[in-house]
Amino acid sequence: MVNLSAQIRHFALRTPDKVALIYEDQRITYADFHDRIVKLGGWLKAQGVQPDHVVAALMKNSAAFLELAYAVSHIGAVFLPINFRLATDEVDYIFANSGAVMMMVDEELADVARNIMCKKRVDAEAQRDTRVISEFHPDAPLEPRKPQDLYRLMYTSGTTDRPKGVVHLYENYYWKSWDQIADLKLSADDRMLVVGPLYHVGAFDLPGIAVLDMGGTMLVMRDFDPEAALAAIERERLTCAWFAPVMLGRMLALEGRERFDLSSFRWCIGGGERTPEGRIRAFTGLFPNARYIDGYGLTETVGGDTLMEAGREIEKIGSTGRALAHVEITIRDNDGNVLPAGTEGEICLRGPKVLPRYWNDPEKTAASFFGDWFRSGDVGYLDADGFLFLTDRKKDMIISGGENIASSEVERVLYQMPEVAECAVIGLPDERWGERPVAVVVPRAGAALDLAALDAHCRAHLAAFKVPKQLVLRDVLPRNPSGKVLKRVLRDELAGAA
Repeated sequence: MVNLSAQIRHFALRTPDKVALIYEDQRITYADFHDRIVKLGGWLKAQGVQPDHVVAALMKNSAAFLELAYAVSHIGAVFLPINFRLATDEVDYIFANSGAVMMMVDEELADVARNIMCKKRVDAEAQRDTRVISEFHPDAPLEPRKPQDLYRLMYTSGTTDRPKGVVHLYENYYWKSWDQIADLKLSADDRMLVVGPLYHVGAFDLPGIAVLDMGGTMLVMRDFDPEAALAAIERERLTCAWFAPVMLGRMLALEGRERFDLSSFRWCIGGGERTPEGRIRAFTGLFPNARYIDGYGLTETVGGDTLMEAGREIEKIGSTGRALAHVEITIRDNDGNVLPAGTEGEICLRGPKVLPRYWNDPEKTAASFFGDWFRSGDVGYLDADGFLFLTDRKKDMIISGGENIASSEVERVLYQMPEVAECAVIGLPDERWGERPVAVVVPRAGAALDLAALDAHCRAHLAAFKVPKQLVLRDVLPRNPSGKVLKRVLRDELAGAA
């Protein structure tokens, strides 16, 4: 029996008064959390939800989000969290492709789901406590699940392709949690801040609800605000978090950030991009007792495949760490041959936390594996010590005049310029060269930057063919919830403007 709710029941019996969730002004004990789960499960059954049915959630962070995720598992159904930032037609596609039988929708997001007939609105009161919906329904009994049963569907962010349905089995989740619990030394004393969106593996799984598996506490914020996040760490003596790069950047830039007592905080996992040394040192300056943990992971692997080891951050700068205990990583060429240390190729993974298949898509499944090795679509290399260095997305490789240009290499050079706050390098169509490298830059406040200055700097550090041929200045870069720059969006926008 591997239902998520079994762990909550365990602590509801042994430490009933321990706080499991903090949401707004609520402190929800394990006993209360379990009561909400079984009552909501009873309500779902009354709506006709049966084991193996898919239940979708178009919801922002709330107590209700977690109550629903656990209740769906409790009755043996399958949870489908959907990115609430998607457009209506994208939500329609995911709902139809998944075969979901119903959708829970936050009241403020109802218009996004306007075409979904079988939906239930979740108002502000229900977001705080789902018992306002379910209080008159009998408690649902726990429906036993097996490790190979489907527990969740998640759809890829679509940075390079149309969203694919990722199949997560219970065994995928539990092996993920085991590895992260061991590597991060999670315990009942951990108090985690959750500011990323719970529909994303970063917030839900890195390590996310693994904290509850250990009897710890999660503080869930509906929306991210840097000052509120730092205040919560101080007030609740929080110990850990997952932050998208843009979130951490806003906290490090907050005026008056030094006034908060952040001494309880012991680590944060970053995600989405390789972290510059300056960012790591700035983090340590703000959080004196904490370490910044670079990591690498995918929706397809439930997140967190590598984590940087304590004390190796500067020595292995640019690396995302080594594989966790039950993850294997190799670097392979396009034919599936293993490449030696230090050689760039496609990052491939295998292990019990890797998805078994894509949802109803045997062709994409077949194209995504070399045997039992999952093809990430990312380019990188392993050094002689087994540390992973992420180089690029395969589809972000720029080919100009027959030469391959790794956009991340150019970006690292651009970040050396004091005028550059954020940047992304993309390839745009070029009649002569096939593609030309283009730098999209967010300048630092008050800084001036032109193509001539950028060209001179890059030529001092890069081969001429790698130097950007065009400079585009932006106020912000488009990013997905994990912090990854949406280069597809930039390519589409700039190619259309040409």
